[in-house]
Amino acid sequence: MARIGDLLAAGRTFSFEFSPPKTTSGSMSLGRTIAELESLSPSFVSVTYGAGGSTRENTRDTVLWIERETNIPAMAHLTCVGHTRNEIADIISTYTDAGVENVLALAGDPPKDPADARPSDYVYATDLVEHLREIADLSIGVAAHPEGHPRSPDLATDRRLLAEKLKVVDFATTQFFFDVDHYLSLVNDLADLGVTKPVVPGIMPCTNIAQVERMAELSGAAFPGWLRERLESGTSPEDVRRIGVEAATELCAQLLSAGAPGLHFYTLNKSTATREIYAQLGLPVA
Repeated sequence: MARIGDLLAAGRTFSFEFSPPKTTSGSMSLGRTIAELESLSPSFVSVTYGAGGSTRENTRDTVLWIERETNIPAMAHLTCVGHTRNEIADIISTYTDAGVENVLALAGDPPKDPADARPSDYVYATDLVEHLREIADLSIGVAAHPEGHPRSPDLATDRRLLAEKLKVVDFATTQFFFDVDHYLSLVNDLADLGVTKPVVPGIMPCTNIAQVERMAELSGAAFPGWLRERLESGTSPEDVRRIGVEAATELCAQLLSAGAPGLHFYTLNKSTATREIYAQLGLPVA
């Protein structure tokens, strides 16, 4: 399977993110979603990791299924939180034995209940990156927050730490955002710090106001007033959904016009919005 660093070096990528299913019906639904999206010839897909490493087994099983049953390269999320070095070594050994070569190294969120916390040998994502580079030949990415990580003391510190990570990995994917200027500011700030590694923008089609607003609050992304007004002009859930897809399509077009190295869609394990955006952008479909 292809390495994401090589794919980005060769040209623009289009990719999708999924969450590991928790039930048998969820697994079947995700399988259908992936099958529907295969016609879009995605460059790669990624699978998220729960707070405190809570979905580690489901994430692993989903990544291995994608690698085994599809022709799409899979990127596994890994977090610092709740992992020892031995555990990470075991996980990576399982992945590399199966042909998985792509990892997104994240700090991660602690579990909601402190009683569920597991031992961790890492403090920062850079610690995890260093260990991954020691134990395997991987294409490694990290997360970027266009509006700053919610736990960073200020934007300048966030940019400096991200630049340090990007110097030793292949690429970054961003948290979702709704204003193209946030992404352009991020890329320009990194360039000023001497870093020009690919930063792939993350796209979240806003088809449900309350759901995306909650996610934006947790991630530190602003939910702009202009977007809320536009969505609230819809007179039905179908209207809101249509407007959300239109707004996401416009953002994607702006990003591609500005030279973004690709687009990474947060699918919420559904395919329809992403397929509609593809069609509206005129992107090729197999």
